Amino acid sequence: MSFLRGDQTIGTHQMSGLLRRLRNKEEIDHVILNTEDKVLVLRFGEANDITCMRLDETLRKTEGELSKMAEIFVIEATDVPDYTNYFDITLIPATIFFFNTVHLKCDYGTPDNTKWIGAFHTKQDLIDLIECFYRGAMRGKPIITSPIIPSHVPQYTLLYMDI
Repeated sequence: MSFLRGDQTIGTHQMSGLLRRLRNKEEIDHVILNTEDKVLVLRFGEANDITCMRLDETLRKTEGELSKMAEIFVIEATDVPDYTNYFDITLIPATIFFFNTVHLKCDYGTPDNTKWIGAFHTKQDLIDLIECFYRGAMRGKPIITSPIIPSHVPQYTLLYMDI
């Protein structure tokens, strides 16, 4: 697939800056099912959120360097309530990782191993995480230990409703 700069639609995908955007459940399902031997990076958030903008800039800057190991897409969380509910995305941005249809997990030292919450402290943190996911997934590991130093991991508290 080839993509253009700007906010132009190409096929069913749309670009946000240089990042490819998925607009609905069907597009997300298609990408999850058809991305082979690469880490699939799905950023759920809001384009006008300042933290999402920081994360998107990091994703955009690393996309070329990671192109042999990863495919990166952005998703407006409000566009896909099915996925937002399924992955319990209450804090944004939330970044979820897959490899050959398998949802990848990572022990970040936070309450949630299923997704990365917030922006990355440095571009190198994202690169290290993707490389670690890629190597672990190629070896069949269901969960990896975060290569990111604890001071660079966003800290948050999960609140559970009705408990």
